[in-house]
Amino acid sequence: MTSTIPGFDYRRVTVADGVGLNVAVGGSGSPIVLLHGFPQTHLMWRHVATDLAAQHTVICPDLRGYGASDKPADLDRDVYSKRTMAADIVTLAEALGFERFALSGHDRGALVAIRAGLDHPGRISHLASLDVLPTLDMWEVLHGADAAVAFHLYLMAQPAGLPEQMIAGSADAFFGYFLDAWTRDATAIPADVRAEYLRASREAVPSIVADYRASAGVDIEHDRKDRAAGNRLTMPVTVIQQDWGTALGFDAADLWQNWAVDLDHTTLDAGHFMAEEAPGEITRALRELLAR
Repeated sequence: MTSTIPGFDYRRVTVADGVGLNVAVGGSGSPIVLLHGFPQTHLMWRHVATDLAAQHTVICPDLRGYGASDKPADLDRDVYSKRTMAADIVTLAEALGFERFALSGHDRGALVAIRAGLDHPGRISHLASLDVLPTLDMWEVLHGADAAVAFHLYLMAQPAGLPEQMIAGSADAFFGYFLDAWTRDATAIPADVRAEYLRASREAVPSIVADYRASAGVDIEHDRKDRAAGNRLTMPVTVIQQDWGTALGFDAADLWQNWAVDLDHTTLDAGHFMAEEAPGEITRALRELLAR
């Protein structure tokens, strides 16, 4: 079963009390950290990572609560806040010898990357976000029946207990639904990788739910404070998205302008898992970002 990125070294790095991250490191040169989304692990970057490793040190961790990284109990609302998860990544990079680094995130990982850019602007040289809106905007654009596309956000926003029980009771069907529904090219996620995603997600239901629950609470509070203070991402930012704006009735580029000073916003004709469906285009976009 495919569970590693070919040619990458694996290690475990402690980033907080009782929290170690599983991380793959490959290549040499200026560093870039790649953060995965839901319901995946660092393996989603396997194509992009091996390509970028020709010129860069590429760091691919499993986020806390996902994959082979530790999954601390959700004892308070900060355990899985994007602020806490962003601090994990800054600590990880520092432990690997990098005070400053480029950062790219997809889906949940993009929310962590955005928060890292806002909280630690001196550490993040370049930032890429794949197929999300910042948390506050994400909730604000969901209206009426069209919001049904994001039913999982509402399910996992509920108090602890019921969501975990419902999802654990049919974990493969639940997580597999997103792997199927959000993919245009089914061959982009081969059977062995799909099985690995399902296994990893099945074993992480409480922490995955906690991650999403934080985005319906504490993460919104953090975004609101930044919006009120006029805080913006000051590093070069590349955003690549599907055309969700047309589907849900909003201008994604306009929303992103409120968060980024130096923004390159692109709409890509691919499925949600674009680093696997269109790895060449994503790699090219990241190289262009790093040259800015």
